[in-house]
Amino acid sequence: MKKKLITLLFVFTVVNMFGQTPASSKPNIKNTDLSLPDVVSNKLIKPVTSVPLDKALILIYDYDGTLFAFDLESETIAWSVKATDSFTEMCANAVMLHDGVVYVPFINGEIFAIDNQTGDIFWKSRLGNIKDQIVLKNQIPIINDGKLFINTQSPNNNIYALDTKDGSLIWKYQLDATNNDIPVLNFDNKIFTQSASNVYSFEANTGKLLSQKSFEQGISGKPVTDGENVFIANEKDVLFALSRDKLDILWQFKLDENQHSIRERIFCKENKVYFAAQGPEVSSIYAVDSKTGIQIWKTDFKDDNIEYIIEESNNVWGYTRKGKLFQLDMNNGEIAFEIKLITKPISNIEFADDDFLFYYSDAALIQFEFKTNDETEMYLRTSIKDDAYSAYIKIIR
Repeated sequence: MKKKLITLLFVFTVVNMFGQTPASSKPNIKNTDLSLPDVVSNKLIKPVTSVPLDKALILIYDYDGTLFAFDLESETIAWSVKATDSFTEMCANAVMLHDGVVYVPFINGEIFAIDNQTGDIFWKSRLGNIKDQIVLKNQIPIINDGKLFINTQSPNNNIYALDTKDGSLIWKYQLDATNNDIPVLNFDNKIFTQSASNVYSFEANTGKLLSQKSFEQGISGKPVTDGENVFIANEKDVLFALSRDKLDILWQFKLDENQHSIRERIFCKENKVYFAAQGPEVSSIYAVDSKTGIQIWKTDFKDDNIEYIIEESNNVWGYTRKGKLFQLDMNNGEIAFEIKLITKPISNIEFADDDFLFYYSDAALIQFEFKTNDETEMYLRTSIKDDAYSAYIKIIR
């Protein structure tokens, strides 16, 4: 009896040390045995609370790896935060604002929870260890029901669910490959993600693997949903519609010849899937019926690749590699607005109101005014990186 009690106490201690509960009644050993590259260390600095929004601020995740808040009224930096070690000279990710708390992943495997008003840190977590640093790339922390979901790459290729209260581990699962650089989708109490040529669905609360489907080509598209099914693209030229329960293929849509790479240029709106594909001579934006996969319209851009698209006020907005800003009518794909920018965008687009939008160029935060087409430098960087290719901005609202 005493021996059995000691054994039970040991098991209980191990589970509490790592903050992990098994994903199912018969867990896979490799997904519950936390080796050094898999561990999650967290430091709670102060309890997480909901924070009022400072609506004068815009968050800038700069391409040198620094996150800072810029006050648009005083035109000063309100606060800034950087990861704790040197392997951070890249933005690589996006941030999530939830209940006034900013969740930011750094490329070195760290994640911080930050007060949007002051920049004070609630907690810090590190996925993996300092010696064998894992990579967080192209990730947006997905927040739901007190959990933060995120994918990692080399060397441990896991999907993690962390507790938003303190950054501790709730569950993890080891994916099949290291190239997991697409944000996850939270839908129908499930988490959908990709890894190489596989697509997975997990039970959001426990991490139990519900379904896994393999494809001939690698999957590199961000999963999106119309509220019924899931849509995801391969690394070449096919978009798949998958059932949310078993990941059965409902239909597939093939891009025009010589077009490829949908990746994160995709979203759903009112039973339609909108996506952009690149090509050596022609890149295109498509609108497809989400129920049937039938093409509704297509708009071509010749001799220029589409870098980014977003939905705003029932329009498709975006920009091209050569710095052309455009607006399309979502109903028919007609170009409603188009202009060649002087400053080249390298970030997402944030719409302030009906008068102007913001984007980050390789040298400054730009405010673009619709009436005058003026590009105003709101914040000018003091140092320039020659190889800058990405940044992320988010208006506090």
